[in-house]
Amino acid sequence: MAKKQSKFLSGRRIDPKPIGGNTKLVDLVDNTFVAYNAARLREACWLFTQKMLEPDVTVGVTLTGALTPAGLGISALIPLIKAGFIDWIISTGANFYHDTHFGIGLAMHEGNAQTSDIVLREEEVVRIYDIFFDYSVLLNTDEFFRRVVEADEFQKTMSTAEFHYRAGRYVLERERKLGLKNKSLLAAAHEYAVPLYTSSPGDSSIGMNVAAKALQGNKLAFDPSLDVNETAAIVLAAKRGLIRDDQANHPSDAHLVSASGRGARMKGDAKKRSRSKHGGRSAIFILGGGSPKNFALQTEPQIQEVLGIDERGHDYFLQVTDARPDTGGLSGATPAEAVSWGKIDPDQLPDAVVCYLDSTVALPIITAYALAKHKPRRPRRLYDRREEFMQLLIDEYQKSKLR
Repeated sequence: MAKKQSKFLSGRRIDPKPIGGNTKLVDLVDNTFVAYNAARLREACWLFTQKMLEPDVTVGVTLTGALTPAGLGISALIPLIKAGFIDWIISTGANFYHDTHFGIGLAMHEGNAQTSDIVLREEEVVRIYDIFFDYSVLLNTDEFFRRVVEADEFQKTMSTAEFHYRAGRYVLERERKLGLKNKSLLAAAHEYAVPLYTSSPGDSSIGMNVAAKALQGNKLAFDPSLDVNETAAIVLAAKRGLIRDDQANHPSDAHLVSASGRGARMKGDAKKRSRSKHGGRSAIFILGGGSPKNFALQTEPQIQEVLGIDERGHDYFLQVTDARPDTGGLSGATPAEAVSWGKIDPDQLPDAVVCYLDSTVALPIITAYALAKHKPRRPRRLYDRREEFMQLLIDEYQKSKLR
């Protein structure tokens, strides 16, 4: 009598096709990323492309680490915005500051990380690991932001999203005058009305220049309470079904991975997808960790715990990180731990992927995979709807206090 096969052996048999000179990236991911963090990266590609980009899902992205200096704003983030795959962003201020170099025509160069920093200092060359640029790049970018915030439209208190949207118009104008196109994340976000938030606005050269202008009487100030409430409002609006596009293009079944195990499950089941008939879903794509990660995930505790509004947590969690969970830091905290805080919907925990990998490796691969496998979505232009979303948050908060 033949031995019954264990249910634990139901996964796809490991037997990849040999890699050849004509192997496409999507085939490389689907067929040769079979174990360890390669498999996690494959699952990240599948989760993002097959579920997070469905018409009723709102995608928030968080950025830490020096991603824009490495050109990832140009190569990955702007294409994702143009395809409608990113709806809102929380980032360190440094990423927005260094992004601006490209938009105003300043140069960044590949370098050698082993070069003496004493020599570089003498040559007035600044180093971000193996990225080199002239010290004048900082001075010119500082001057650009100081001139921008002198405008009348900045003489008030505002959220960081409003600041970045308004500043993005100036970067976009500079791009056009210089004959540049698709070089700046700030400019692209302005053009597509993607809200850009900074969880620690004083912790960057942009914040430093705003502080310097305040010494001269400039009235620009950032209100963190606005950021907390606006980001919570975006998530609540997403979960209530206000952000969706039932006419959006999305992949046919032919585009989905036909593999056993996780690949097959990632096609989704009718029960989960039926939720979209009554509301929407929220997805968080975390690159790195740090403060932007927490700022994005805390939207659900803000809704549930602080405001008392009935909610269950984000639906999809995708993180690329090199941080370990056992050190107790937020950057390495797992999606399972986030469930205990109300940040992640426990019913959706299977739809959570953590890939332990450098973002500069993972993001280009995920971007190329998604653009190859999924048709563009209509841009949501969430910045234009901030007042509508805030009113929803206020209304539900008032109702919760009456219970």
